[in-house]
Amino acid sequence: MPIHLKVNQGDIAERVIVAGDPARVEYIGKRFLEEPRLINTNRGLIAYTGKYKGVKISIVTHGMGVPSALIVLEELIQVGAKAVVRLGSCGAMVPGMKIGDMVIPTGASYYPGGAYYQYYKEQICAPAVPDFSLLRALVDTAEEKGLTYKLGPVLSSDAFYAEDPDFAKKWASRGVIAVEMECAGIFSIGLMRGIKTASLLLVSDSLVEDLGFADAKVLNKYADKAAEVALDALTKVKV
Repeated sequence: MPIHLKVNQGDIAERVIVAGDPARVEYIGKRFLEEPRLINTNRGLIAYTGKYKGVKISIVTHGMGVPSALIVLEELIQVGAKAVVRLGSCGAMVPGMKIGDMVIPTGASYYPGGAYYQYYKEQICAPAVPDFSLLRALVDTAEEKGLTYKLGPVLSSDAFYAEDPDFAKKWASRGVIAVEMECAGIFSIGLMRGIKTASLLLVSDSLVEDLGFADAKVLNKYADKAAEVALDALTKVKV
C-alpha cells in the first residue's frame, strides 16, 4: 500500500484525472462517475473510482505544487495508473483570455531545482511535455464538442504570490500563455516512468488584465465541459 494514498492494487483505474482541489475531485467524481466509490481520504487526498461510459476511471486529489503532485503521481503509478490528465486552473499571461477559458498545455517551463534537481541529480532543464496521443485526444475531443481552447506552453511556478505583471511580461515574451503549479513535474515524471500524461486547465484569473479571481465554486460552471473533455479523451486513448 502506498504511504499517502491508502489504496490497494485494483482500487485505482489505469485512467486517472488528478486535480489540486479536493472539492473539484468530489464534484467531478459524484457528478460524472457511475457508482462512484470513495477510496481515499487520508491527508485530504480525496479519491474516487467509478465508471464513465463503461470505462473505469479514478479522480484523485494531488494537492498544491510539484512536490505534492509528484508524491501522488508516483503512488498512482505504483498501483497501476497508466494515463493521467491534470484538470486544474491557471492564470492567464496573455491578453484576451477570460474566466473559464480552456487551456491545453503543449509543454511546461519551470525553474530548475527542488524536486527536479533531486530526480535528475543535476541542474538541468529536462523535457516537460505531455504524451502526444493524450494531448491529441484532448484537442480532438474539444473540437468534436465545438469548444474553444487555447493551445500553448505554460509555466509551472512554485511561488504563487511571487507572480506580478513583470513576471507575466517576461514569460509571455517567451511564448508562455499561462501559469500554474504542477504540469511540468507531472509531464516530466510521466516521461521518466513511461506513462501518458497531459493537462486541461481553466483560466481562474489573469496577470495582465483585471478579471478578478474565480474560486472553485465559480469555476464549477465551466468545469462540467472541461471534465467531459478530459473523461472522453481518457476513454479514447490506449493504455
